[in-house]
Amino acid sequence: LDLEKIDHGRDQRTTFMIRNIPNKYTQEMLRSWIDESHKGTYDFLYLPIDFDNKCNIGYAFINFLDPRTVVSFSKSHVGKSWSRFNSEKKCDLSYARLQGKGSLIQRFRNSDIMHQDVSYQPLLFHSSGPCKGEPEPFPR
Repeated sequence: LDLEKIDHGRDQRTTFMIRNIPNKYTQEMLRSWIDESHKGTYDFLYLPIDFDNKCNIGYAFINFLDPRTVVSFSKSHVGKSWSRFNSEKKCDLSYARLQGKGSLIQRFRNSDIMHQDVSYQPLLFHSSGPCKGEPEPFPR
């Protein structure tokens, strides 16, 4: 990540991988952790799960509404320890291959994950308007 490029508007990417997540974190725990400092700043969150072990696989995808939000998110979280489970892992962030809420919806809309328990499915949030930041149903 080049935070200076992002801060000066020369990098407009909004979708990132949050990496080094302790395996016991659930998607709800991750969301709560993000919301402590960045509630309402993202419109997509997904923490992939290993269904055999019922644990996450160590990374999640997030799409920020504004690319510059990643600067404050990085300063708050990157390189820092996780708040639960006494893990030695440090939060890291990298660019995701797919970029933007629309691309993420397309990728997961017909995925087998959408037939799993709702707690394992990607989360969508309203991107604007009076419901900004509130949960939004995933289009089928």
